Amino acid sequence: MPTRPAVYLRRQRLDRHLDEALRTRLTLINGAAGAGKTLLAADWAAGLPQPVAWLTAEDEDRQPGVFWAYVLEALRACGAPVSGAVGVPTEAARVDRKLLAALAADLDAREQPVTVVIDEFDRVTTPEVAEQLEFVLHHAGQGMRLVLVTRTEPLLPLHRYRAAGELTELRGAELAFTPEEAVSLLELHGLYLPVDAARGLVDRTRGWAAGLCLCALAARESTAPELYLKEFEADRSAVADFLLAEVLKRQPEETQDLLLRVSVLQRFSPALANALTGRTDAEPLLVELHRANAFVEDLGHSWYRLHPLFGEILRAHLRVRLPGLEPELHRRAALWLRRSGSLPETLAHGAASGDWGFTAGALVDDLAIGQLFTGLRSGDLDQLFSGMDPEATGPGPELVRAARDLSRCDVERALSHLRRAEEHLGADPHAGAAAQLSCAVLEALAARLTGSPEQAEEAAQAAARLRREVPEHLLDRHPELHALLMTHLGSTRLWAGRFEDARAVLTTVAGTHGGPSTVLPREESLGHLALIDYLNGWIDRAERKALAGASEAERFRVAEPGVSGAGTGIGLLVLAAVAVDRDELSQAQSLLDETAQLPSATHDPVIAAVRAVTAARLLLVQGHARAAVEAADPGVRTVAASPWAAGQEALVASAAHLAEGRHRMAAEVLQDVSGDQPACAVEAARMLLAAGRPEEAVGLLDSIDTAGRIGPAVTVRAALVRAQAALGAGDEATARRLVEQALLGARRERLRRPFLDARPWIRPLLSTAPLQELAADWLTPAPSRPGDPATVDARPAALVAEELSGRERDVLERLARMMSTEEIAADLYVSVNTVKTHLKSVYRKLGVNRRNEAVRRARELGLV
Repeated sequence: MPTRPAVYLRRQRLDRHLDEALRTRLTLINGAAGAGKTLLAADWAAGLPQPVAWLTAEDEDRQPGVFWAYVLEALRACGAPVSGAVGVPTEAARVDRKLLAALAADLDAREQPVTVVIDEFDRVTTPEVAEQLEFVLHHAGQGMRLVLVTRTEPLLPLHRYRAAGELTELRGAELAFTPEEAVSLLELHGLYLPVDAARGLVDRTRGWAAGLCLCALAARESTAPELYLKEFEADRSAVADFLLAEVLKRQPEETQDLLLRVSVLQRFSPALANALTGRTDAEPLLVELHRANAFVEDLGHSWYRLHPLFGEILRAHLRVRLPGLEPELHRRAALWLRRSGSLPETLAHGAASGDWGFTAGALVDDLAIGQLFTGLRSGDLDQLFSGMDPEATGPGPELVRAARDLSRCDVERALSHLRRAEEHLGADPHAGAAAQLSCAVLEALAARLTGSPEQAEEAAQAAARLRREVPEHLLDRHPELHALLMTHLGSTRLWAGRFEDARAVLTTVAGTHGGPSTVLPREESLGHLALIDYLNGWIDRAERKALAGASEAERFRVAEPGVSGAGTGIGLLVLAAVAVDRDELSQAQSLLDETAQLPSATHDPVIAAVRAVTAARLLLVQGHARAAVEAADPGVRTVAASPWAAGQEALVASAAHLAEGRHRMAAEVLQDVSGDQPACAVEAARMLLAAGRPEEAVGLLDSIDTAGRIGPAVTVRAALVRAQAALGAGDEATARRLVEQALLGARRERLRRPFLDARPWIRPLLSTAPLQELAADWLTPAPSRPGDPATVDARPAALVAEELSGRERDVLERLARMMSTEEIAADLYVSVNTVKTHLKSVYRKLGVNRRNEAVRRARELGLV
């Protein structure tokens, strides 16, 4: 029995599993070379109270007579000899059946069973020996427990023992070291590594015992052990020597060639391996390599992969043994994978081969260029094509370059690449419809970023024609492309002020059932729809759509804001605008800050305009008039102006002039605002009234087009402007009626800002019944005693707008226990982003901005 080294780590979980061998007749410890099988069996066997016969098989033991002679000697050596009646083999090449029967009978007659361990049983390759061993085991009854330590599957009827509950199995996956076990093993070698660092080493070695020990020995000689264990070069280590000697060089020449060639692949089938070798023998070779535990793992369905460390070493050996072949192998793999329909692997191998025309062409021809924007694979694809040869030409490379530039909002460079792509497509009469359709979608995005509604419409019309020429299965495989196109078209229509036309296409995208591939277009479309609702005065609807978009993105856990493909943040900006209307200023600022680093904040016209106007309105509320005027300019150059964006910017400028006493200038800025922009017209009327021009103010209100589904945020403001005009004309009854109407409309939406902007003229009215009652508890605090005047300057009390959902109550309860966001996420088994989304909804429903306010209000209402 082998002795255990001083640095051997006893693993209790494996010992406990091996203890089951005392209750079964057959135990199998099966793993690759260096998996720790022998030392595990030896350490376990040494602790057994009963005799253990240990035999380490050698190549010559494949002869039956030799094998059984050693088995009998092992029994004698451990103190459990058989009787003389059994006899001994007399020939190396054969053994008498009577001897085997006598041996089985001798073992069966024993009161105490004997454990027989045969190490390296994979060296015993004679089927006759396996058959004889099974005969003895079967007839020995409970007198023999057989433990086989092997790299390969033994030629025994394992299924019978498994079905009878007489088989204990430990295989490679169980033998692998866990990160925690690796830490303990390294400590025995005098090395101290955190579990997180050890996890990387375990991932690289797959917990392979010999690999960990060899790395530890080498690291001890290094001046920076931890760095060595993290970055060691596999091909220049003792690990490489072990694997090359114990695995590769043991194989026949054809098998060695196969292993070297498939080392460039993450996974491979026999057909793919044949494509790389040019032969047809891959299937039997791979089956045998897996059976022999030669670091070839079976993934199922005739697919295999190499142990990652073995693959590293083989690739390094390939470069030495067959220099210059690696790019050609990648090219062959890419061609085979392209035919089989595996695009991600096709692109990876195409890039590794250096054939960028083929690689970019494969992405475009598969209609997958939209994946550079959808957040699922955008980061990987962007990284892959970052190494594209600048000399690569053709429609594929140019379209990929344009897409990468557009994903960064670099429109000028993108347009130059799009023009070159169009030249290539125009010069090729056989240019595919997929490439032309991809070009049209990119043209639509470029039109969106330059504020060109006309160009966007042309691109959409071209795409509609081309879709009829593209194979249906490609369109079904990539729904994100059409979703992106419609989102871009909707955004440009919104920019042009064509709200209903924009709503039509955006609603289609929002209702798309495309799963993860269309989640970002759906989120963006919901954000744009929320903006349309907001601009029309429906702030509660706008909030619900913006939160729905955030929830949709969170459901599929798309990338965080600020990374490629993470969306534009338009939903957050709508929520910020809503927060200003509700006088939740800290919430508004927080949401604006979240979008500050997004490229779209300074390059996408719609996003930039919303962000600029919201930031300016926040500054106005805070008393920073001049800063507000500067902030209102989005600073984005566009082909066409946006009527609503220009109107909103004019309103900020007018309000700033008014705040600084320049009434005439405030009115002049608003001369171009018309009634076909209801939200802008109402605010303009308020400015005109404040500037002392009530007739013009009321006339502007009368000109408003009421057929555009105007919401409470517009009608409430319009009612207050009319109320102020009536009060100025001495008609207090009409003013009171109009304020009552405004309070009723605003209460449902928790719309506070219009009343706060109406000070000081509205204060006396709010102190009278029934207006005082209508304003209490959401706009003004309830009076402490009957007759006490209410003050609009006080911070509004919270109001429960909607019932909390079950999950929102769960979050609120944990909030009351002073748990952090991360702790709540862990406790509820959800992501941190999900908790944040629930918290925003809780704050909205309770009418608060902070955690402590939410807890206080929840306690007041008996929710916690």
